[in-house]
Amino acid sequence: MSIKEIASFNVNGIRARLPRLLDWLKETAPDVVVLQEIKSTKEDFPMEAIESLGYNVELIGQKSFNGVAVLSKRPIEDVKSNLPGDADDIQARWLEFYVENIKICNIYLPNGNPVDSEKYKYKLAWINRFLIRLQHLKDLEEIVIVTGDFNIIPKLNDCASKDRWENDAIFQLEVRLAYQKMLNLGFTDAIKTICPNEQIFTYWDYQGRSWEKNDGVRIDHSLLSPHAADKLAGIKIYSSIRDKEKPSDHIPISVLIQD
Repeated sequence: MSIKEIASFNVNGIRARLPRLLDWLKETAPDVVVLQEIKSTKEDFPMEAIESLGYNVELIGQKSFNGVAVLSKRPIEDVKSNLPGDADDIQARWLEFYVENIKICNIYLPNGNPVDSEKYKYKLAWINRFLIRLQHLKDLEEIVIVTGDFNIIPKLNDCASKDRWENDAIFQLEVRLAYQKMLNLGFTDAIKTICPNEQIFTYWDYQGRSWEKNDGVRIDHSLLSPHAADKLAGIKIYSSIRDKEKPSDHIPISVLIQD
């Protein structure tokens, strides 16, 4: 029996974070890595540097913002690069594909700030489309992993300071209830399954010495279909990378799946 490691990392700009990413890939060598906020077009993406480490690459990019990518040591097949439900939505936030018998979805859910803006309405509409897609993915009865930056703090203990986030789009009640709907569809929160009582953060703001104070939040998640949850062997939280020079404000997370 072998174990596959499927990781997610919001790099907050692939060019700015390339040294950190390459060092981490060399040290850890996950089987599959999905990236969010690459902030790069395909033409500007550092393809050669990543392929030299043995990874195949697929991406949907945008100049200067958004953008998602997948790096895989095995072939990437049946790639879909848009979340169904809005043909006019051109933001690069979704990448759905197979690696062998595992369907993986890379998600960069909209931030939505400020709450009293069109950006928040877009976030809520995007979540509704996502919930419809999740139901479809569950109905496939396959090994499905949906992982990435959800921009949702699910519960009070997923943030160090409730007061800091109570007016933020990532902590609004209707957004947190939507996350619960994702679980109610039959998906499993991998981190909370393995560490139900541990307070784990995946994001620390650059401002206010948040990392030094451990004033973080958990907004990067891995949701598993029932068939995937049955094969969950563990998780990894790569917090130490946040302490490196010129880090992303997010850290990588991964799930370990029995093959």
